[in-house]
Amino acid sequence: MAVRNIVKIDESKCNGCGKCAKACAEGAIEIINGKAKLVSEIYCDGLGACIGSCPQDAITIEQRDAAEFDEEATKKHLEKKNEIPFVCPGIAARKFNAKPAATDAKYGPTSSQLSNWPVQLKLLPLKAPFFDNADLLLVADCVPFAIGDFHNKLLKEHILAVGCPKLDDVNFYIDKLADILRQNNIKSLTVIHMEVPCCSGLTHIAIKATELSKKIVPFEDITISLRGQIIKKEIVQI
Repeated sequence: MAVRNIVKIDESKCNGCGKCAKACAEGAIEIINGKAKLVSEIYCDGLGACIGSCPQDAITIEQRDAAEFDEEATKKHLEKKNEIPFVCPGIAARKFNAKPAATDAKYGPTSSQLSNWPVQLKLLPLKAPFFDNADLLLVADCVPFAIGDFHNKLLKEHILAVGCPKLDDVNFYIDKLADILRQNNIKSLTVIHMEVPCCSGLTHIAIKATELSKKIVPFEDITISLRGQIIKKEIVQI
């Protein structure tokens, strides 16, 4: 161990865009659980090529006790990373053409109205063709289970983003949604959440993100009862 320059990542600012990981020639930074992480001190040369690539100013250089940069270990690390290039198919952005609703004699309308993938806010790209002129639906992840006809009643002709304001990282969601609003032409934003108090945190996320983005977007807030009924619709003024 010796005192040397090494990168420091402020996770509270990081939005998981991955630009720093691409800029790091040594492969010292990876995106893990939606945040940039220094995977090993021995892969970081401390030169800070990643700093200029970060749009959130989340990366700085600090001097501290750290393991020495190991060039040979870094070469092996890069060779291993390049052996099997892999992009999880679960996060590849896709746009679908929604199908007309079909009717099942027992269960009613059954055709999916989903028009984008992925749907989790944490996994959505910051910019994608399906965001262009989109009506964005930000939905608490319990909502589709409560509403029997969620697809045809609310999802149809919308782009979907799903999250849980109680279990997930609220600050990350605020920054992520703000970036999506800032970088795309979003036509409208609708937030749908359950009536339980913790679920209304999704509205807070949307308000803060809209303010942060400095975009004027029509914004509607919808509250759902535990039995799946729409009990309140409100236009939010920001």
